[in-house]
Amino acid sequence: MYGKIVGMAAVKKTVNIDAKLLKDAKAACGATTYTETIRQGLQALVRNAAYERLQAFLGSEPNAQDVPRRREKPARKRRVA
Repeated sequence: MYGKIVGMAAVKKTVNIDAKLLKDAKAACGATTYTETIRQGLQALVRNAAYERLQAFLGSEPNAQDVPRRREKPARKRRVA
C-alpha cells in the first residue's frame, strides 16, 4: 500500500454515564443506538461552542457599514425555433 490515510479513526473509550440520562438523550435525539446518541450529543456540543465564539463578535465593530450588494439580472431565456 502506498500513501497515507489521513483522518481520525474511531476511538474506543470507557465512560460512566447515568443510565437514565443516556436513555432520555437517546429518546430526545431519535437515535437508534447509544453510540449514535453520544455522537450526536458531541456534535451538538461542538456546534454550540462554535456558535458562542461567533456570537462573541456581535457588535465588536461599532463603526461597520453595510456592504452594498447588487443582484445580477437573470439570463434571458433563448427561444428554440
